[in-house]
Formats: sequence, C-alpha cells, structure tokens
Amino acid sequence: MLLYYPEINWSYQFTRCLASDFKPYCLFIIIEIIRKFTFMNTNVTTNKSTSATKSSGRVKPQKLADIILGQLETMIIEGSLLPGEKLLPERELALQFEVSRPSLREAIQKLEAKGLVTRKQGGGTFVCNNLLSGFSDPLFELMSNNNESQFDLLEFRHGIEGMASYYAAMRGTPADFEQIQAKHNEIGTSQLEDDFRKEAEAVVEFHLAICAASHNAVILQLARSMSSLLADNIAQNLTVLAKRPDIFSKITDYRKRLLDAILSGQPQKAWGASHRHLAFIEEVLLKSTQENSRMERSMRRM
Repeated sequence: MLLYYPEINWSYQFTRCLASDFKPYCLFIIIEIIRKFTFMNTNVTTNKSTSATKSSGRVKPQKLADIILGQLETMIIEGSLLPGEKLLPERELALQFEVSRPSLREAIQKLEAKGLVTRKQGGGTFVCNNLLSGFSDPLFELMSNNNESQFDLLEFRHGIEGMASYYAAMRGTPADFEQIQAKHNEIGTSQLEDDFRKEAEAVVEFHLAICAASHNAVILQLARSMSSLLADNIAQNLTVLAKRPDIFSKITDYRKRLLDAILSGQPQKAWGASHRHLAFIEEVLLKSTQENSRMERSMRRM
C-alpha cells in the first residue's frame, strides 16, 4: 500500500495508531512501514549489484539446477506444494519444467539437503511434513487448555485474518475467489453433521483460502503453521457459543458479509467485516465467561 500511496505520512499514521484502540490497524501500519524500507533496501542492493556487474564487465551464468531449485522453493513458499505432498515423478516434472532429468535430479538433491523434501525408496519425493513445526506440540497443548490464551488467539486472529482479508480482496484472482467460495460452502455442509471439530476445521480451511488469496507467503505459512491450534480455539469457542443458539445465525451473517466484501474486491470493507466478525465473537465469549464466574461465586456462597 505504501508503494501505491507514497504521499501518505506513515510516521504520523504510526504515531496516531499507537494512541488508538484498533490494534489490527496498528499492526497493519507497522507491516507497511517494514515493506517500505524492505523495498528501499532491495533497490539499494540491486543498484550496488548492478554497478558491481558493470565494473567487472562479466555476468556469471546461473546453473540450470539452481534455477529449478529456486522455482521449487517458490512453489513451497507460495503454497503450490503443500507439506506432505508428493512431487510429480521425475520424468513428468522434467517435462513440466522443460529441463533435463539430470538437472532436475540435482535440484531435488539440493532441496533434500536443505531439509525441504524427503525421498522414500521406491515411493517418490515428498515435501517435508515438519516445515510447519514452528510451535512444539507441548506448547500447542498448553495454549489450547489455557483460558487466557483463547482470547490471545482471538486478538492474533484480528491481525492476521484482517490483513489476509484486505489483501485477498485487493489481489485475489477468480480462481482464488472460487476456492474461497467453495470453502465457505463447506462450512455449511459441516454444520449439518453437528460436529464442532469438523466445523472448526472447515472454518480454518475457509480462512486459509483467504490467506492463500492474499498472495502473501508469510501470512499463509504463519496461518498454516498454527492451523491445528486455531482449529482447537474455534472448536472451544463453538462449544461455548452452543449455549446461545441464536448466536450462530449472527456469526453466519458476519462471515457472509466478509465473503461478499472479498469477492467484490473491496479491501477496506473486507478488513472491517473481519474485525466486526471477530469482535462479535469476543464480546459474546467475554459475557459468557463473566456469567460463568458469577454462577461459580453464587455456588460457593450456598
């Protein structure tokens, strides 16, 4: 966004947002400032590299295997190749990249050396499953069973889902939107089974589709790395909200507004819809927690 609106005083906006209560917006400003300086530093590095090349008068050609390696790494980062996914057979992959099999084989060996893929004897090559192990399972379990962490996760979702929705509405392709719509429909299907865990997983898949449509690799991979924890959080929230059946129709309505804002390509509206959706859930959960606390105090007095 900074690249499109360079005239905006982002230092002033950052100072202003620190004084506000809208934390997701503050996080957005911080990220945009980082993007700005990353872009500037990239330009400086590129200019230096270009100058050095001109002064030496020689350009070292890049090995074909390294080019293939870079393309495969990009596919993993962008989510085209998922953890645990099997790569195409060597012959088919060589045809897809239009390269020789020895060059492809060398690239895959380098991927394996980096711990990005693993090869099974006679079974093919797979993207490593442990790529998303940013948090240990014990920490996941600890946070899943901590009441305060549930609200921390909601705050985290305010930031990441708001940004993802904003960029999905801005950058999403027709194929992205089709996938988001399909995942949204699956939520309705899962609700028919009356299984909170399945519904929670469907909700997570819906938001992961939005993250993929943002075309921001960091947002996507961070969301994927926490998907199991987020599914636990959402399942617990659904269990609490089940005591208030009237709430579910309102949540469905908020989610539909989010979907419509993204599919219609309205970034600001999508960000706002995401914020209002999660703010509503947080408000209901806080009221429920307060009511439970009052009941517990009443029981102790009896």
